[in-house]
Amino acid sequence: MNGILWNKNEEYKFFKKTLEIATPEQLFYLTEDRKYLAYWPKNYKGKKTTLQSRNAFIGSYTEKWVKNLLTPLAEELDAYAVHNIICEEIGINERSPVDVAIVKTPNRIQNPKDIFLIVEVKMSIVWNWEFNPETGEIKCIGDYTTHQGNPGLLRSDTMLKAIGKSINIRVSGFYSSKIPIVIIGNTPITKTYYNKVDFLKKAGIVQGFYSVNPNPLDKSTKNNVKSTPEKGFLRIDKIDELYSNFRHIIKEDKEFFSSMLPKKELGRIIEIANGESTYEKKAEKFLKLIRGIENE
Repeated sequence: MNGILWNKNEEYKFFKKTLEIATPEQLFYLTEDRKYLAYWPKNYKGKKTTLQSRNAFIGSYTEKWVKNLLTPLAEELDAYAVHNIICEEIGINERSPVDVAIVKTPNRIQNPKDIFLIVEVKMSIVWNWEFNPETGEIKCIGDYTTHQGNPGLLRSDTMLKAIGKSINIRVSGFYSSKIPIVIIGNTPITKTYYNKVDFLKKAGIVQGFYSVNPNPLDKSTKNNVKSTPEKGFLRIDKIDELYSNFRHIIKEDKEFFSSMLPKKELGRIIEIANGESTYEKKAEKFLKLIRGIENE
């Protein structure tokens, strides 16, 4: 069982392993005084370049890392954690596959009814690191408050990509209405997104933004928020907490719906649905009517 959440040592292992197949220049910035650093330090005033090549390495590494993290939970459910799944019925194709999913079969190409959970992985390098090419030493030189980078879920473009992917799945059709979606990162989020992630959770677009990095900062601070008021964002502190939340999300029989109707039409639908004998049947009738399926 891989019960290790993201931490400095996991980040160190990424660099150690990836340097076996990548050059230092693909993973680190090179300062004017010939230092290889993961990020430009806050006080760095020299010439700077943009490093894009690391994104593919850390993206692939963390997606597989999350797959391994979720494998014990998937096995508990007689299911599989699968990387890069495709499901055309919910708008997921080869160009934009789902990072990780818990599914009934081990195949990449999936049927919507066999998908228990979709996980989008938005993790990056959090701490700053220095690499010595002569000795091979990799050492941590500070948390994200000491460098100029905005890692993981602290980046607005990362948040918008995650939200956009989730909305694309949700609006692809009714096939996706029962599939929960969770975004996994390894940083907190900025205050500007607190209300947004809570609304997205309440609206059912996503079931949460999770950070699986309990201690992203070297000193205790209020910036390492545990959760937003409605738990749209949640920092996971133990593997059992993650599994418990995912069990609940997977087993709860929820269904996404959305509409924008005149109040009169909405009232008519509610009145018809209310004629059913149980809460479940009322809900089923309401969903059919709001989706324009009157005669089933």
